[in-house]
Amino acid sequence: MSIPVPPAKPDRKRGSGVKHVYDVLRDEIIDLALEPGSPIDEIQLSERFEMSRTPIREALVRLAGEGLVTTLPNRSTVVSNINFLTLHTFFDALTLMYRVTTRLAAQYHTAEDLVSIRAHQALFAQAVQNQDALAMIATNRDFHAAIAAAAQNTYYEGLFLRLLDEGRRILRLYYQSYQDQLPQEYVAEHEDIISAIAARDIAEADKLAQIHADQIVSKIQRLIASDRRQNIKL
Repeated sequence: MSIPVPPAKPDRKRGSGVKHVYDVLRDEIIDLALEPGSPIDEIQLSERFEMSRTPIREALVRLAGEGLVTTLPNRSTVVSNINFLTLHTFFDALTLMYRVTTRLAAQYHTAEDLVSIRAHQALFAQAVQNQDALAMIATNRDFHAAIAAAAQNTYYEGLFLRLLDEGRRILRLYYQSYQDQLPQEYVAEHEDIISAIAARDIAEADKLAQIHADQIVSKIQRLIASDRRQNIKL
């Protein structure tokens, strides 16, 4: 008489496992809990998340595609460094895409686009009120992504999304400079941009997008350049 074999314990669906690992690591990297240059150990992650290394690797591939982790020649993985030496070129590209996508959104948006943009703005405003830095980063990204979609140019949209994703840790530093208490004026800036887009005022949309980008860039540049040495008596 054969002994019945108990059914295997149901495992987490592979796709959901990958997403869970990706979500957790993404937030820890963006929040700088995992510092730039920190090693990523697949075995430790497998033990931490109680799953095989396959979904861990898939999550790391996704993070690598967003520039958040880097695979080294020896096949080890680390949290990607922030290259401050080339940051000026990143800011140039980011400012240009703020302007281009906002201009085109003012010209080509549909009524459905405005609904989407306003919905993302509402979520951003709520995140600012809650002083939730990770939510501010995510909703700010989605707000500008909705504007890029309204621009009706997939090439510009793709480039802008890449820049927004790569800039999330820089934006975290920006919010930290305010102790995550972002002034309401930055919520108002978004509202002004929406008004210009809705009015199809291309010149005004362009001007407001540049002002919005410039104040962020200037703040980050001052933050990076600040001298934090203390006057130590010897």
